[in-house]
This record gives sequence, C-alpha cells and structure tokens, in this order.
Amino acid sequence: MTKEASTVPIPTTAPVAPRLRLRGSAEAEPFLKWAGGKRGLLNRLKDYFPKRYRTYCEPFLGGGAVFFHLMPSNAILSDLNTELITTYRVVRDKPAELIAALSRHYYDKEYYYQVRKINPKDLPDTEVAARMIYLNRAGFNGLYRVNKKGEFNVPFGRYTNPTIVDTSRIMACSDALRGAVLENLPFDDLPWDTLGKGDFVYFDPPYIPLSKTSSFTAYQEKGFGEEEQLKLADLFRRLDSQGVSLVLSNSGHESIPKLYKGFRIIEVPMLRMINSKAGKRGAINEYLVTNQS
Repeated sequence: MTKEASTVPIPTTAPVAPRLRLRGSAEAEPFLKWAGGKRGLLNRLKDYFPKRYRTYCEPFLGGGAVFFHLMPSNAILSDLNTELITTYRVVRDKPAELIAALSRHYYDKEYYYQVRKINPKDLPDTEVAARMIYLNRAGFNGLYRVNKKGEFNVPFGRYTNPTIVDTSRIMACSDALRGAVLENLPFDDLPWDTLGKGDFVYFDPPYIPLSKTSSFTAYQEKGFGEEEQLKLADLFRRLDSQGVSLVLSNSGHESIPKLYKGFRIIEVPMLRMINSKAGKRGAINEYLVTNQS
C-alpha cells in the first residue's frame, strides 16, 4: 500500500465556519457501517461543537460520521487501521476507479468467503478499498473485526438485497475529503504541537468496556487498553492547555469522571445496535467530555 507524506496544514488565518453543502448536491454520509459510529448521537454531539474553527482533527476516524456531518474545509484525519485509511484515500483520490472495482463484486455467501480470504497486502490500493467496502456491506452487522493474526473474520451477513455500489455517496464523500490530510498513525504520533486556539479536535477512541464481554476494540491486532486510555487523557489536558476546542466520547465506565476530572462531563443515552442478540440491543449511557461551556 502506498504511503502518504504527512503534510499537516498549519493554520494562518482566522477560524472559518465549516464548509456548506451545495444546494442540490448529494449529501456526504458515511460510506461504511461502523461499530460505535456516531450518526445516532450527532444531535447531542453538535451542541458542543464550536461554530467556527480553522482546522478540524479526528484521530480515531472509523466511519467518519462526525467529519461528514461537519464538512470542514481543512481536516487532519487519522486511524491506526491501515486498510481503512487506504480506503479513505482511494475514495478521495480515485472514486471512479473504486466504483468500477466495486461493480465487480456481488452478494453471495461462497463468494464473500473467497474475498474474505484474500490478503489485502497482495492487492493494489483500489482493490483494497473495494474489498473493504464489499466486506462491510455484505458482512454481519457491518462489523470490522480481526483476529490475533490480523485476519478479517466477520461472518457473512444475511440481507435481502444489500447495496454494494453506492455511486452517489462515494462521489459526495470524495468531494468532502478533498481538503483532508489522511494519516495512518497512532493517536499520540500526530503533530499536536501545530494545533492551538481556534482549532477543534473530536476524539472517539475504542471505548473502555463496561464488562469483559462488551469490548469491540479488535479493529486490529493490538487492542486499546488502560495504558492508551491514560495517554489519551494526558493528551486531552495538553491540548486544553494549548487552547484547542475538545470533545471526546467514551463509554459510561466509572473511570471516565476520574480520568477527565475538571472537565465538563455529560451523560448521554446511546442506542446500541451491535449485539448479536437482538434482545440485548438498546439504550446505554455514554460519557461526553468537553472543555466547551
């Protein structure tokens, strides 16, 4: 997979409002289903987002619901999932080629498992992106999960007629991503020193599990444990001291108020839809942490 050089824009102008969608244009919405995605929480989250900012940064990109909602003109987006960032880069830079590659995929159980077996490291970037979107659309509940070997292991989903190729959405997302720098880095390796007053960061890390069986952090071989949560809380305080506007989502775990003591903490209900048993899906409480009033 190709690497993209880090060219993080250093803000030199006054904060501006997020880019407006053109009337009549297709609305950019997430092109991937994603466990823990924030589409269902946007109505609560947006009340804590600054109205104007220079650069938007999201180090745990996932499905990108907040980014596509805000449509910022300048953005630094990152995720540790290499396939995910490769897919975003292809959506941004080669949408027509991606649509053509996706068009060769079809919804069939045997075919799904054949595609799942392919090592993405053996594919060109456009095919990596097409494979990821296909598996996301045809796999169970739109999950992304890998085993300890880093192999995608989500089973086939049971749908009536899933949309594999959503041309208008891919093109709208490609347009939305034009002003975004896409990085494949650990959250603490991003160039945080370049951000300051007038910039905005949204953190949506893998959540602290509420029980031993509730963790959905296996997006790659390495998990996101206590040490990473502590580093993230330290970074949150550091950026606050730099004047950056901050919003963070995490589970309703009892440790969150301790980790983020001194900041505004709001308890919000969130609909959980990823449990394999429908009877155990429903509203759970999450925490929203912010330095905004």
